[in-house]
Amino acid sequence: MVWARSFASASIRDQRLTKPSIISVIDDDEAVREATGHLIQSLGYAVATFASAAEYLHSGRVSDTACLVADVQMPGMSGIELQQRLIANGHQIPVIFMTAFPKERMRVQLLSLGAFGYLRKPFSDSCLIKCLDKAFAA
Repeated sequence: MVWARSFASASIRDQRLTKPSIISVIDDDEAVREATGHLIQSLGYAVATFASAAEYLHSGRVSDTACLVADVQMPGMSGIELQQRLIANGHQIPVIFMTAFPKERMRVQLLSLGAFGYLRKPFSDSCLIKCLDKAFAA
């Protein structure tokens, strides 16, 4: 009986280990960045957080990022510009965008370009979880 419980626990751990390597969160708002990172980490994913697109690009994490959660509007390079640069460089990373200034035209554009979500800040945990599930199911 004890062996069966250990086996079941190992199976759950194995499922977690097969989750993608890193989810990168990029937002210039520290509170949003940290809260989003903690939520993702609580789901069993490894997470890396960055205050800007430039910081992310210079971090060495691009190649091991399985999903990117990025603010649309940031000083310097926007989330949209970051996605365009990644695509131009051959990185097909699923992206979930978040914004405090939602615009329907922007939502339609980003989703048509392949984004897996367009979240309005503040967003619920369940909305982000649905977007992550969608990104990893693709």
